[in-house]
Amino acid sequence: MGMLDGKVALVTGAGGGLGRAHAMLLAHEGAKVVVNDLGGSRDGSGASSSMADSVVAEIRAVGGEAIAQYGSVTSKEDAEDMVKTAVEQFGKLDILIANAGILRDKSFKNMTDDMWDIVMDVHLRGTYLVTKVAYDHMLERGKGGRIVMTSSTSGLLGNFGQTNYGAAKAAIAGFMRCLWLEGLKYGITVNVLAPTATSRLTEDILPEEVQDSFPPEAVSPPVVWLCSDEAEHVTGRQWLVAGNNVSILSWQVTPIAQRPLEEGFWDVAEIGEYILKSKDNWPPVNPLRGA
Repeated sequence: MGMLDGKVALVTGAGGGLGRAHAMLLAHEGAKVVVNDLGGSRDGSGASSSMADSVVAEIRAVGGEAIAQYGSVTSKEDAEDMVKTAVEQFGKLDILIANAGILRDKSFKNMTDDMWDIVMDVHLRGTYLVTKVAYDHMLERGKGGRIVMTSSTSGLLGNFGQTNYGAAKAAIAGFMRCLWLEGLKYGITVNVLAPTATSRLTEDILPEEVQDSFPPEAVSPPVVWLCSDEAEHVTGRQWLVAGNNVSILSWQVTPIAQRPLEEGFWDVAEIGEYILKSKDNWPPVNPLRGA
């Protein structure tokens, strides 16, 4: 007996890396899986059915149930077909892991509009399109559901050379922080994942000497647990997973200065003094970098 027996899951970008790891473990825990992958390169160019087909073959080889879907998350029609495929093949959709992504990294001074737009299109609009169709299906069924969106520490904490990617990933986290509130009354949980894993998207970003410490398969167990019935009350959280290290990222408020409004507005120089005096108590901008 698996934790997800009887469940049906859709994983976007499941042809390799994290998506493949999620799909394989979902199937191992008993879920029937729609394996979506456009089959393009990491910059979003090209297309092929081989990546999705390969993962489906792996799942079936160990006794699981899966079907491939080759659409682009940037297409509304393809997003609709992903959910339609789940319903037609397996009768419903219980779980969405929105994982598909690309990279077009460049320092901001060298960023082009095309680099910005395509990353926003795949990550932010793509997450919206697939989530919208899946969420609407879950509402119609009235049986709840599980949605896990993929953000990044680049969006939540920052990273050099990834302004387009970071902006999209931060927006996905903001998307989750609003949607989970709406999903509460319908039993639909919405969480966001910020993973650290070695894949074709990160192979030239993570230092070579640490890449073996972050296999994508290590990220999937907490993600798959979030899709289970045990996690029915776990929602609205930002999960950082790196190797076997699992953390929740929560914002904190650091008071700087307060006084009653009837005493008048702050003088510019005066509030500046308070801000500078408080700097030693500020939390780090990026705790992962110690800065």
